[in-house]
Amino acid sequence: MAALKTPEKKTSRRQELRQNIFVDLYARALLFYEEYRSVAQGIGVGLVVLLLAVPGYLYYQQQQQEVANEKLGQILPVYEQQNYQRALEGSGEQAGLVAIAREYSGTEAGNLAAFYAGNALYQQGEYDRALSYFQQFEKARTFIGASAYAAQAAIQENKGNFARAGALYEQAADQYDNKLTAPRYLLSAGQAYEEAGQYADAMTLYERIQEDYPESSQASEAERYHARAKVRQGSAAAS
Repeated sequence: MAALKTPEKKTSRRQELRQNIFVDLYARALLFYEEYRSVAQGIGVGLVVLLLAVPGYLYYQQQQQEVANEKLGQILPVYEQQNYQRALEGSGEQAGLVAIAREYSGTEAGNLAAFYAGNALYQQGEYDRALSYFQQFEKARTFIGASAYAAQAAIQENKGNFARAGALYEQAADQYDNKLTAPRYLLSAGQAYEEAGQYADAMTLYERIQEDYPESSQASEAERYHARAKVRQGSAAAS
């Protein structure tokens, strides 16, 4: 009797089924590609364009940064001489802070020009324009970043917006936690909150100065102001 070859038939059948599956998958892939070929090609072209554009963009940014640095370096001596109007507008071929901040806003020098423009306008009493430049300035967690928040706070204080001023002074203290500047900003924040009638907020900041910066010159002042705020809070509650 001839030996049965069932296992071989099963193996052959499995191979046939496997081949059919591969053929089916291949056919489906071709159909998918044909249907979405234009989209796939578009994505491919887009990626190529992007890859080609990145080095060009980086080179352009580097060039812009170098030009902005040069122009800012030329006008800063005028600013430091407190000739604020000329520093803002420039003269002749010398670009002013306003132009540098506008034309090179994507660079570090352009960003810094916005800060100097804000301060120059503040020194001239143009508070609304100054505020717009301080708000435009991208603030890092540095002394200058904290100064920009403090400048905004001072402007809001001058405008009688004491609660907003207090919040900005507080933000200035948190932006750059320095033992010299932070307690000063916190004290200003507390005073602004007092003017706004937010005595509890003021007392919280006065306590924070005493706890976190006990060696600062503001600590003793904070103790006195805390007592004053407490009395004012009691008077306000009684009236």
